Amino acid sequence: MGFWDKIFGEFIDVIDWLDDSNDTLVYRFERYNNEIKYGAKLTVRQTQVAVFVNEGEIADVLTPGIYELETKNLPILSTLQHWDHGFNSPFKAEIYFCNLRRFTDLKWGTRNPIIIRDKEFKAVRVRAFGTYEIAIEDPKLLIKEIVGTDGHFRLQEITSQLTNIIVSRFSNIIANANIPILDLAANYTQLSQYITQEISKEFKEYGLALNRVLIENISLPPAVEEVLDQRTSMGLIGDLNKYLNFQMASSLGKPDSNSLASDILSMGIGFEMAKNMTKEQNRKHSYIPTPYERMYYYALNKQPQGPYNIDEIEQKIENKEIDSSTLMWATGMKEWQKASNIEEIKEIFKNFIPPPL
Repeated sequence: MGFWDKIFGEFIDVIDWLDDSNDTLVYRFERYNNEIKYGAKLTVRQTQVAVFVNEGEIADVLTPGIYELETKNLPILSTLQHWDHGFNSPFKAEIYFCNLRRFTDLKWGTRNPIIIRDKEFKAVRVRAFGTYEIAIEDPKLLIKEIVGTDGHFRLQEITSQLTNIIVSRFSNIIANANIPILDLAANYTQLSQYITQEISKEFKEYGLALNRVLIENISLPPAVEEVLDQRTSMGLIGDLNKYLNFQMASSLGKPDSNSLASDILSMGIGFEMAKNMTKEQNRKHSYIPTPYERMYYYALNKQPQGPYNIDEIEQKIENKEIDSSTLMWATGMKEWQKASNIEEIKEIFKNFIPPPL
């Protein structure tokens, strides 16, 4: 500082700070040799506090208002300076203005995917991002732990550390939450509140208040999203047979319809084959009897098995699931009987040729 700056600085008796940066947490009021005149006017605006530091030791903290600096306003500093034995003007002290307003829309996000367990998709990698808000809660602690002698402490000097804390704690919480992947979006609010509550304790160690953590999105890997899209599409299609007929009818009369019709026809043939195979498989396991057809049951571990038609009973005899002593019952019979005592079943045993030994 030059000679004239020193001279004019000694005559300036107004101390204040207007934040024109919107990202400053703490600003040190600059004065030549930190000399402040006794009786100087100090203006502390709303969302500010002024912290006096004497030879590296934090002294008085003044809240919003206009002050005439004297011993009654600075009791701690007066004691440190031994002003009770006499006061000399100017006195030396550093004044730090702390910005108490909320700092909003600060970004956080996972650099690397988080692996979580899911009942449906097993192990899944997810990414997440969102915003958070902070404010200075304890100016003295912030200056002591973080700011130090920095005369212009900005957000970007600490946001990296704060973001790392949020991401680290979020990773632990989401990995142990046991929330199904498909239900995560419905729990953003609850997760955000829980994360804010858990992490705010660590922010307090820096003299900061964590007002809110918001989760904007938890995204899945492209492969998982593709599977979900396919499931959604199948749900929207509904009846595939009706959908196929509709697509075929819609393609007729349109340009290049022959090619489209051919593709749809191929799809239809494949679908029809699959449908027939399904019918055949279902026929074996869920036979629907024709009217007046006699159906049979047989006992296995004292539990009735069936109903089966005569062809299925013959197959079970061939597979040795039923022998002549097996108890059986059929519609029209009064009680259970051995298979060898039922006329139509007895005929099967007569015609059955055992395999050669």
